[in-house]
Amino acid sequence: MTLLFWFSILWVLAATAVAMLPMRRQYIPGVALLAAAPVLIAMIAVQVGWVFGALALWAFVSMFRNPLKYFWARFKGQDPQVPQ
Repeated sequence: MTLLFWFSILWVLAATAVAMLPMRRQYIPGVALLAAAPVLIAMIAVQVGWVFGALALWAFVSMFRNPLKYFWARFKGQDPQVPQ
């Protein structure tokens, strides 16, 4: 097993654990996972192939759709509402 495989598994387990936390405690570890994901996806695309990189990107966007919507709205200058 490659190191990339183990990093990918650890990332998925960490994302699952963070998802089980209450919403107010998800922000800091969630942002760390959100920042680490593009690096991991790029490594997957380079080492395994662009098809698997695209699948990893699709899974990432699916999992983090709400934070990505929030950051996209902030980028466009809007003031999105954060769930309590």
